[in-house]
Amino acid sequence: MRATSRAPGIRMPGTRPRAEQVRHAALALAALACVLVGCTIPTDGAATARGQIGGAPEPVPEVTAQVPRPASSTPLAGRTVFLDPGHSGSQDAAMTAQVPTGRGDTKDCQTTGTATDDGYPEHTFTWQVVGLMRTGLEQLGARVVLSRTDDTSVGNCVDERAALANASGADAVVSIHADGAGQDQRGFHVCYSAPPLNDVQAGASVTFATTMRDTLVAAGLTPANYTGTAGLQPRADLAGLNLSERPSILVELGNMRSPDEAREMTDEAGRARYARAVVQGVVGYLAG
Repeated sequence: MRATSRAPGIRMPGTRPRAEQVRHAALALAALACVLVGCTIPTDGAATARGQIGGAPEPVPEVTAQVPRPASSTPLAGRTVFLDPGHSGSQDAAMTAQVPTGRGDTKDCQTTGTATDDGYPEHTFTWQVVGLMRTGLEQLGARVVLSRTDDTSVGNCVDERAALANASGADAVVSIHADGAGQDQRGFHVCYSAPPLNDVQAGASVTFATTMRDTLVAAGLTPANYTGTAGLQPRADLAGLNLSERPSILVELGNMRSPDEAREMTDEAGRARYARAVVQGVVGYLAG
């Protein structure tokens, strides 16, 4: 499929004095460096979603250093980011219940996702990457809301995740996934709902997707060589995107069946690189 043209960008905020720009840039770099080295995800006061927004997720097990809470003057202060680690840690019979896709038909509540050839599951990869993303975004001052609370229980259906994202009032919604294609296929692609079903999908979501694509390329990631167009893929079949009323994208970070990308995904430093790149994409979009 061919990606649609770039939609108008969001309005630029007022220009800050030079000294303040430098200070904010330094804060951003420090927060993203924290993502690279690994930091404990704070468990006090962060919003999550499992039927009701308000709990806190488990910390990512491999991350150990404590991180201070963000200051109110950080660059994303006042912004809300909704993060959806794709799939669920467990499955049950309810996962085949049919839910609306937003285009008049239905699909399964949730799917199991894919895995590397060695058995490292997509749902754990997405949970760990989102955990690192949450730390970086909170360091930048954002309020972060998660679609599921852990990597062991049955998560929400895809339509419920969209409803929670809408209810959160998020300025940006990111669903993180990894693909399960052929071994010789590799690269990321960023999905958005098309044809659009509302003005946000027609404008802000396309701008967000394009900004994320550009940022991932700048971070050294390679657009998919087997799907989409130059790293962008408009799709009509993803319920979470179709039902969204907020700027929303789904990022397939790579192919878990590619030996090279599987090594990156199963490596702690590799996951940190993915997380840092996506955080930079969110910041790039929200900062205009």
